[in-house]
Amino acid sequence: MAMITYLSNGDAENPTSQGPTKADLGTALGKGSDLEKAIATAALIFRNSSNNDCKLEKAAAKNLLQTQFRNFTEGQETKPKYKDLLSELDEHAEKKLDFEDFMILLLSITVMSDLLQTIWNVKMTK
Repeated sequence: MAMITYLSNGDAENPTSQGPTKADLGTALGKGSDLEKAIATAALIFRNSSNNDCKLEKAAAKNLLQTQFRNFTEGQETKPKYKDLLSELDEHAEKKLDFEDFMILLLSITVMSDLLQTIWNVKMTK
């Protein structure tokens, strides 16, 4: 499990507060829904891969797609829209992605992926 470091200025009402703790996050995620856990995981991966300014360099974003999202990117290499998304990461490399841009990128790739069709055909039972 990845180590989580909080970057907090504390609580505005209690200046001595150090902000949330790892235990707080663990408790919140333990009680969270599958969707909440999925988004929290994406946020943590983004934060751990981003710079101190909470921005992700485009090269790092491309690396995350290749290492952490490969089941969704697999087989997309020949699709024009996928090529366009990747070329945007290669162009203007000095620009960085914020979390919103990163999530839009992930969702765009998810929607066009072959894996999504497989997911639609699976009904989960609990």
